[in-house]
Amino acid sequence: MASLIALRQTSTRAASWCASPAFVCTATFLPRAASVARRDFSVFSSVRNTGSTRLTGNGGAPIPTIAQDESLRNQTLESSATKEKISLMKPDKHNYFTEAAWPHPIYTVEQMRAIDIAHRETKTLSDRVALLAIRFLRQMFDIATGYRHPKPGQEGTPDFHMTGDKWLTRFVFLESIAGVPGMVGGMVRHLHSLRALRRDRAWIETLLEEAYNERMHLLTFLKLYNPGWFMRLMLLGGQGVFFNLFFICYLISPRTCHRFVGYLEEEAIVTYTRCLQDINAGRIPEWQNLEIPDIAKQYWKMKDDCTMEDLILYIRADEAKHREVNHTFGNLDQKIDRNPFALKIENGKPQPTKGLATIKSTGWERDEIAA
Repeated sequence: MASLIALRQTSTRAASWCASPAFVCTATFLPRAASVARRDFSVFSSVRNTGSTRLTGNGGAPIPTIAQDESLRNQTLESSATKEKISLMKPDKHNYFTEAAWPHPIYTVEQMRAIDIAHRETKTLSDRVALLAIRFLRQMFDIATGYRHPKPGQEGTPDFHMTGDKWLTRFVFLESIAGVPGMVGGMVRHLHSLRALRRDRAWIETLLEEAYNERMHLLTFLKLYNPGWFMRLMLLGGQGVFFNLFFICYLISPRTCHRFVGYLEEEAIVTYTRCLQDINAGRIPEWQNLEIPDIAKQYWKMKDDCTMEDLILYIRADEAKHREVNHTFGNLDQKIDRNPFALKIENGKPQPTKGLATIKSTGWERDEIAA
């Protein structure tokens, strides 16, 4: 009897709950939610698997949907990605600029104009090997760039005339090679420092800074001259051969390699000095109103009204510094001596510096450097 009464009470409460508004709303919502869920799943399945847009409801009747074009959707996504990639890869002085890894030292006009052509005489067998190698390389370089060096008084003759494009061709070829030795030397010493688990006595930074500086020369000239495919092939082959040869030689005799670079920079100063003579003599009229690239103005902190003569003066001064550094490195003990250009010693005598205040064209001898 008690169970019968409890069953009736339960039935009565269930009936009253089913008649309540909450039950009605819930009962009405659940089928719709299930239908929407199935419909969404059907849309994604049809697009992913077959591309079809024909869907069916519970009763099998077709449900009209908006046509989906998967290929158009993919093209839109690819187009957006391409636009983003182009905008990121397009260099612009307003939205793509980094400070120089090594700030360039400040040169005065008097210091740059005082740079002279100099040659270090050979003293050892390694010096003679380095000089012979650079003379051979110079001949190959002159042939590749169509350059002939005039004797005194022959600079203005037609046989030795150099146009602006010829000069830029020679500069691009020269700087693409000149940027290799510093990187190779810094890389070899860097790896040796890792293997030996000790510091490198500050040689690495100076060598890498040299390579960085030479690359800035190249990037500046590329703003003024666009080499053709034939020259690009020559640069590719020349760099591939030169890099590997210099790498092997640096492993065998780094002192000879530094002397080689010192002689290479001597030849570079000869080239830039003759170019300055042509500019001053008015033999390159197309450079009179040539605008200097912004990359050069920012790197050397040049004035807005600078000229090609100013640019060549800065670059020649850099080459003179590389000449001094590498001839000095060629005089040092490669294993135990510190880099004198990274030292600050006040002993009342001139010492090597990063700038041009105490420059020595043929390099500092070992006994001239403070211990």
